[in-house]
Amino acid sequence: MNDVAFSKRYYNISELIMMGFSYYKIKNLVNAGIFNKVGKSLYENNHYEGYYNDFETVCAYAHHGVVCMLSAARFYNLTNYIPDSVDIGINRKMKISNVPTLPSINVWYFSNERYENEITTFDNIKIYSIEKTVIDIIYYRNRVGIEETKEVLNNYLKRSDRDLVKLYKLANKLGCIKILRTYLEVLI
Repeated sequence: MNDVAFSKRYYNISELIMMGFSYYKIKNLVNAGIFNKVGKSLYENNHYEGYYNDFETVCAYAHHGVVCMLSAARFYNLTNYIPDSVDIGINRKMKISNVPTLPSINVWYFSNERYENEITTFDNIKIYSIEKTVIDIIYYRNRVGIEETKEVLNNYLKRSDRDLVKLYKLANKLGCIKILRTYLEVLI
């Protein structure tokens, strides 16, 4: 049992079972102090020595959650705003039963169409693509803030890797093409 190297900070029970551990062995790992049970099916590696990342913590607790909105905008360097909580998007039909004390989580409930589009993964963290982040911020501009929305769109337009065709297609698919056009007419 001690010869297994656990490289991640968090493991859910299904991952441990896929690694060959039975419920009995998982309980022994907790009793031995290797893992700390932090949720119904979530375990924290007590001997983790890597980088501690708020996104990783939130994604471990919200297994189906995707980093979104201003947290994703900050990840992509689209804003100077530093969110006081991690924005996480989940499907309206899902729920998060156990949340960490730190970092705080701001949950955004999305429809199936908005939730399932443009999910990418960086270092085991699910995050929406840069274009999806921009579209979501424009769509929810009244909740996010007009100045933050303007800053995010301006910074996106300055990027050399921007994809305006993809941005337009996504805006059309997610029902905010008119809002995007209005913003682009004002900014350009």
